[in-house]
Amino acid sequence: MVDWEGPLSEAYDRALTYLEALPERRVGPRATAAELHEALGGPLPTGATDPREVVEHLAKGVDDGLLPSGSGRFFGFVFGGATPASLAADWLTTVWDQNAGLYAASPAAAVVEDVTARWLVELFGLPAGTSVGFVTGAQMANFTALAAARHEVLRRAGWDVERQGLSGSPRIRVLAGAERHDTIDRALRFLGLGTDCIEPIPVDDQGRMRADALAEALRENGRGAVPTIVCAQAGNVNTGAFDPVAEVCETAHAHGAWVHVDGAFGIWARVSSGLRQLVDGVEQADSWATDAHKWLNVPYDSGLVFCAHPEPHRAAMSIRAAYLIQDENGERDSLDYNPEFSRRARGIPVYAAIRALGREGIAEIVDRCHAMAERFADHLRTADVEILNDVVLNQVLVRFDDDDAITRRVVTEVQNEGTCWMSGTTWQGKAAMRISVSNWTTGPEDIDRSAEAVLRCLQQVRG
Repeated sequence: MVDWEGPLSEAYDRALTYLEALPERRVGPRATAAELHEALGGPLPTGATDPREVVEHLAKGVDDGLLPSGSGRFFGFVFGGATPASLAADWLTTVWDQNAGLYAASPAAAVVEDVTARWLVELFGLPAGTSVGFVTGAQMANFTALAAARHEVLRRAGWDVERQGLSGSPRIRVLAGAERHDTIDRALRFLGLGTDCIEPIPVDDQGRMRADALAEALRENGRGAVPTIVCAQAGNVNTGAFDPVAEVCETAHAHGAWVHVDGAFGIWARVSSGLRQLVDGVEQADSWATDAHKWLNVPYDSGLVFCAHPEPHRAAMSIRAAYLIQDENGERDSLDYNPEFSRRARGIPVYAAIRALGREGIAEIVDRCHAMAERFADHLRTADVEILNDVVLNQVLVRFDDDDAITRRVVTEVQNEGTCWMSGTTWQGKAAMRISVSNWTTGPEDIDRSAEAVLRCLQQVRG
């Protein structure tokens, strides 16, 4: 008889110990790479080891090398945490071990994702009938959406890219803000379009695309003369600023362009009654990308892609093969909307998070993170620390003594000190500390402790 209880009990006990310690745990790794190799390495095992011992060894070996990104005082990289319902559902997703590529392979996973997709479309106020794909993250969400866009703009030009490829195809223009996220460039590389197809549109001092500059670039096209994709941004990765999406959509559509919105974290402002004006008009776009492992706070990995036009979405992604069992009754085969064949049932944790929080709970997380970002900025301003951005959402850009070296040293000192953790960046040629408030547990005490730690580290660097 298989012993499931031993390893699973060990895993449960260690998971609970880790989670309960998070509020007071040092926010940063406690071991070097060499120490981790020493703890986890060694020769290739030749024989079997008891599964419970394996779990125990693994948990002990990695513990000091974990970056506690689920902590309420973790402010790096726009990472979220994991809510109890989504974490528990993610465990069950692993236990059930469903291949969610086809309805035939897991009817339950397919129906959960179908229901969750409809909830998400309603939550964001997107057009009825919008298609949804559950992918790994915003990188693959942008890739999938831009694959659909590539299909459609070339179809309008009389070219079938799925059949004919790109050799000899019409040239595609991609107009995107100069402060776009790098996942756009990477997706275009994956799609064979290359980054030379991008024409950067000038931005303002907060990184927002200038609508007048976009209109001027589009006028060079005529209407639809050149297949064109416009990439807008909802939430600049440094400042949190939003492109004027309504103007972008109106102008781009008037010239026959497809509009894609990279809303990795910013599109969640749509759920908040107090912040939704930041994304006014986003529903007019043709496709959208976001992460559930950011503000919905589900475990990694979990990205979402939406397309207002299911036909090009399916045309870019779907596959048919004799051995596959595609459903004939209209049930959802997820491989029609994802770049993966075999895939984890990522929709299950998303379903659990939405059901547990509801619209109001999700809005509360977004609103609280925004308020905590403002609180952090206010603390630092009071101490005459420079805030480089307008804190419109959850991002705070900080610069110390108008000095690159001092700013970078403060970032390093804060990371080493362990009260909180945030990353550095470069904004408009200047070094900055980037504070991202995205965790569902972050509260005023976390902000106050963290701001005090930042100022303490600043004094040490000055001293």
